[in-house]
Amino acid sequence: MKTDCSQPRDERTRAIEERMGQVKHKIVVLSGKGGVGKSTVAVNLATALALEGKVVGLLDIDLHGPTVPQLLGLVHERPVFDGEALIPVEVGANLKVMSIGFLLGDQEEAVVWRGPMKAVAIEQFLGEVEWGELDYLIIDSPPGTGDEPLAVCQTIGRLDAAVIVTTPQETALSNVRRSVKFCSMLGVPVLGVIENMAGFVCPHCGQVTHIFSKGGGAAMAAKAGVPLLASVPLDPGIVEAADAGLNFIYYRSKTPAAQEFTKALAPLLAMEEAKKADETVSPTPEEPNNITRFAIPTSGEVLSPHFGHCEEFTLIDVDRTSKEILRVSKLPAPEHEPGLLPSWLADKGAHVIIAGGMGARAQQLFAEQGVKVVTGASAASPRILVEQYLAGTLVTGENVCDR
Repeated sequence: MKTDCSQPRDERTRAIEERMGQVKHKIVVLSGKGGVGKSTVAVNLATALALEGKVVGLLDIDLHGPTVPQLLGLVHERPVFDGEALIPVEVGANLKVMSIGFLLGDQEEAVVWRGPMKAVAIEQFLGEVEWGELDYLIIDSPPGTGDEPLAVCQTIGRLDAAVIVTTPQETALSNVRRSVKFCSMLGVPVLGVIENMAGFVCPHCGQVTHIFSKGGGAAMAAKAGVPLLASVPLDPGIVEAADAGLNFIYYRSKTPAAQEFTKALAPLLAMEEAKKADETVSPTPEEPNNITRFAIPTSGEVLSPHFGHCEEFTLIDVDRTSKEILRVSKLPAPEHEPGLLPSWLADKGAHVIIAGGMGARAQQLFAEQGVKVVTGASAASPRILVEQYLAGTLVTGENVCDR
């Protein structure tokens, strides 16, 4: 692949739209700084999804530090061209991989490009690689919030979510906040934070020792206003697997680190389930701005008494003009941390919350997000509650949790 700045940009844009149109879910893995294990996280998330039977693409777009080929034992592999399309390297039946590392003659060769050439290279990676139909495309983005991550997020079109990788130190909090703000400015929903190197796994006894203070990742995510997806301890097995080009999450699936990577899959797989639920309902011709999204905390198919301790959230989209229910989907509730749910549900596009009980602080946070809250609803199915709300017949009582 040659970096050809002379190719008309509209041609590159059309090619990107065509390729990305075959991808159901596009997830970018970001970090505020380098050295936090972002590529390791991206590789293990992609591999875990593939092991779940999903067809996954893994795009290593870190132009100056492409490590994905080494992490997967693919340093001697080379993609092939089919006409003008670049065919990614396949790993097993479900994982396809592309990295600039495949295209370097020498693995130690330095990529010395200025900003415009980097942007063109990123556009070519997105528009010229023949991924085919994918359930997920995991994009290992360059670290920081500069030109390259910006080019990735702006070029790819609508990204479904970002996963932010950090380490437990207090000094990493500013990097998380910077990444969250970066996503907010670009309109990219933040799925959550993965805390890497959270403790140390003894290679002899398997005991996890928290080198930094325990719980720092959860507190960090809460301060940044995003969910904590996983806390992955530093396991020598991860380094050994990377050096050997072995799939850590496959060969060491019982370790605490592998189990944390697997734990982070839940919200990613929930995106697939939500899409399936949407597909069971006929699409509406109305524009998205004519839709009101209700979010109802549920447990056992009915309203949960307290929205902060529910099993899942039922999302119901309603046409504002006809008041017709267009689609119903469910999302597993993230791990409960004070102050996280208002921003999480706002990121999911919620406009109205119907709850049994909700604390005063949570109501205030929802108000700051511009989300309406109705409390005191009785236990009933989410659909019935929304229908009653739309008809003006919803009966509410005392807020069972006004703290």
